[in-house]
Amino acid sequence: MYYSTTIEHRLEQAGVRLLASDEPFQLGLVDGRKPKRATQLLTRRVKQTLSEFYVVDMLEKSWDGYAVHTEAGYNIGKPCYGYRARHVPHPVPAKRAKGAKKTFLEVDSAQAPAVRKAYHWRITERLGYQAIADRLNRDPATYPPPVPVDPKRAVGHWTSSNVRDVLTNPKYTGHMVWNVRGRKSRGNQFNPVEEWIWSAQPVHEALVTLEDWLQAQEISKHRFGSRSTSNTNVKHPQTKRSYLLRTYLFCGGCGRRMNGKTRRGHAYYVCAPKKGYVPEGHPAAGSFWIREDAIVAKLNEFLSAHIFGSYRRSLLGDTARELGAAAKQERQQRIDALRREIDDTTRMIKNLVRSLALFDRPTKDLVDEVNDERDTLHKRKGQLEAQLAEAEEQNQQTVNPDLLDALPMGEVQVEELPEDVARRLFEALRLELRYCKSTNRVKCTVTLLGPTVAAARQAAHEATILPFDRDRRLERRNRENKKGEDVMSDISPVPILAVPSAGFEPATPASGGQCSIP
Repeated sequence: MYYSTTIEHRLEQAGVRLLASDEPFQLGLVDGRKPKRATQLLTRRVKQTLSEFYVVDMLEKSWDGYAVHTEAGYNIGKPCYGYRARHVPHPVPAKRAKGAKKTFLEVDSAQAPAVRKAYHWRITERLGYQAIADRLNRDPATYPPPVPVDPKRAVGHWTSSNVRDVLTNPKYTGHMVWNVRGRKSRGNQFNPVEEWIWSAQPVHEALVTLEDWLQAQEISKHRFGSRSTSNTNVKHPQTKRSYLLRTYLFCGGCGRRMNGKTRRGHAYYVCAPKKGYVPEGHPAAGSFWIREDAIVAKLNEFLSAHIFGSYRRSLLGDTARELGAAAKQERQQRIDALRREIDDTTRMIKNLVRSLALFDRPTKDLVDEVNDERDTLHKRKGQLEAQLAEAEEQNQQTVNPDLLDALPMGEVQVEELPEDVARRLFEALRLELRYCKSTNRVKCTVTLLGPTVAAARQAAHEATILPFDRDRRLERRNRENKKGEDVMSDISPVPILAVPSAGFEPATPASGGQCSIP
């Protein structure tokens, strides 16, 4: 209606009359006067309003239909990679009589391993999309590449966009989800999560848990705009080198990731926010530079002492040492008690149903009493399961210094490691560096998680067992220190304990827990 009235108004200003074939009109003068338009205008506006109503009403009904369709678990469009279509008769009798069908998703056993492996690499090693695609392409027989809707467009191998589609699709959690992207309204970009339509319960077999899918999305925020490979950026032909600490070094003032620059043969990291985006407390000049070797020297001290050193447990601080075995045992006892109570409640429900078999002709009152008691037990079981999930989540988030014992001991010099080995170590340790220009200090943070500590141990093992030539290393370090001994004299790591979890046994490093060592 807006566009039609706009066009009509502009034509009228230009002296052009807009006439409709279903409206009465007169071209000439009537008794020397202009023809009256009031009735004609009212009729036209009413018709325009009704037309717009029908359009909007149809869109709303269509939206509601898709929402109900999704909540019922039916798939829309081509099944995502890892699933295949399972057709069922249409629930509407008239359409069912015409042969129409609906589609559910079922796991494709040939494709499902690639989905699970992609999520595993993403969560445990925090690999980028292209790095995961490269690994999948090493074994195309085990991890067949996706085939698009038009097979002629197939490239025959995994690409970064294929991996991105897998790692961002919430259907792998077992829920049916619709309206993830705004195909027309947002140019195929993602809609806000609160606008997604989810099925209330899982409607098909999940390939990953909801928790793992959420972790993958968090890693996307960490990896955004930074590749995980150790080679140079092939998209920029002028790139001469790669930078060891890219992805991990942030500005302590504005929180932005610092990018690498090379000046006079030395690697630097720079924070240069655009004008108008310089936050309060940031250097007045807006940008600053810091030498890579100065950061690396303090990072080596931190890793060698606080992560792989002989006295790493004592360096954690008083907070970690105060976490005694009694607190861990109390949390585990509560979890075990809840599990036993859930088992007992389940057994009571089964026994209650079996008790009806003892009566040849149970009365209606007896059946009603049994049903009421069974409903009460089911509610009790649901409450216990919710308490167990909450207790296990708390157990995963509590501090667990024992995770440090899963790592080997030794000395690490990250600048002497092959870059791919160093980056695997950084990713496994969840390394984060924040440099504050005003204090000239860098804060190093390492986080160990129960589910990923095995990968951290493997990466640390690769980094610490490499044979180092100590004399050559010390000579080179002294030579570099003479050149830039005043570059960063005050920088030092800040050892503080943040958060880890209980119940970890060194023999089973995949158990729960979290340990963050800034």
